[in-house]
Amino acid sequence: MQNAFEILLDRGFVEQCTDEGGLRELLKTPQTIYCGFDPSAKSLHIGNLVPIMALRNFQLAGHKIIVLVGGATGMIGDPSGRSSERDFLDEETLQANLHGQEMQFRKLLDFEGENAAILVNNYDWTKDVSLIDWLRGIGKRVSVNVMISKESVRRRLEDRDQGISYTEFSYQLLQANDFLHLNRTYGCRIQVGASDQWGNITAGSDLIRRDGGDQAYGLTFPLLTDSAGNKYGKSVKGAVMLDPEVTSVWDFYQFLVRTDDAEVIRLLKMFSLMPLEEITELEAKHNENPGARVAHKRLAWEVTAMVHGVDEAERMARGAEAIYAGRLDELDSDLVRQVFSDGPTADIEKGRFAEGVDLVELAAESGLMKSKGEAKRMLSQGALYVNDVRAEDGRLVKTEDILPSGVVILRKGKRDYLIVQPV
Repeated sequence: MQNAFEILLDRGFVEQCTDEGGLRELLKTPQTIYCGFDPSAKSLHIGNLVPIMALRNFQLAGHKIIVLVGGATGMIGDPSGRSSERDFLDEETLQANLHGQEMQFRKLLDFEGENAAILVNNYDWTKDVSLIDWLRGIGKRVSVNVMISKESVRRRLEDRDQGISYTEFSYQLLQANDFLHLNRTYGCRIQVGASDQWGNITAGSDLIRRDGGDQAYGLTFPLLTDSAGNKYGKSVKGAVMLDPEVTSVWDFYQFLVRTDDAEVIRLLKMFSLMPLEEITELEAKHNENPGARVAHKRLAWEVTAMVHGVDEAERMARGAEAIYAGRLDELDSDLVRQVFSDGPTADIEKGRFAEGVDLVELAAESGLMKSKGEAKRMLSQGALYVNDVRAEDGRLVKTEDILPSGVVILRKGKRDYLIVQPV
């Protein structure tokens, strides 16, 4: 069987590791690996798929994986990658976040069977530790000189206006203690995480060394960033979440379809379990005809199927094809509302469609246009559409224009949609 380190390297997961040679050797036999997750929102976001898929690859290679949810660390807030202090979460919000993320982990990783993943909450071994025990047991083993040298801390210390509180400064000690606890309890010798976790991870491996344990290792993954270089995360405007109540399945699917050409193959390797040979074939097709977006569509299907199920992935793919071909009659009512969620809606009395409603009047009344004059002008210019079909002068919107989904879609120009709801 291929070494798990080689698998991750081939798929683009490896950013840094504390001892590459030692880690490769260690992974020749089954090991226990853990990754922690920040419960600052009730849903994981698409950037979290990087460590989750790395854990999945470890699990498939025969290693035991531990998913740690931060019931304790979530009360503090990780300063890594932050330029300002986090707000504290109240208990109710924190518990809701932990529950929401746990449901998603159980869907994406295997928690049953012979090599079942383990889910732990660091609040369980942190809540009863007294301050005296903490200072004597952990504080004594950690050098402040090393703590302030960590990039996440040093950057904040250099910012005179913001600085860093003692609370957030102490965060790396909590995470280091998690690694120590899991090392003692489960024999865990490997911690993985995003590259901004490097300082926290090495603090843990150093604490294990000072405690007299076997050598522990750290491995980090590249951060997923957008085209502007911004980290995908819960605090970034427009972040794509795994919860369909936060980010609709359609928006999730379309986000992946719109992946930059330069990124699509990299994400296929990381976000899917497709054989690399098959991805290489897709890459050749993509390079031959980028406009066909075969790699983008496959990425969107694979990730949507994994997160939301195969049926939803199929429905989104069919919906996308129908919209591209102008076949809005093939969309169900739920998908219509997802697709046109950014546009306004207008309720119009259903009986009026029996005789037909003048399109100019309907466009103005519904709010698609500011006035009948504007509507007439747009219609004469060929820029007014009913159910994605260009309208002509004198167009009446009738009962037969109501789609099977129960609505009529009006469009002005290329992108301004409005949903008319006959009531």
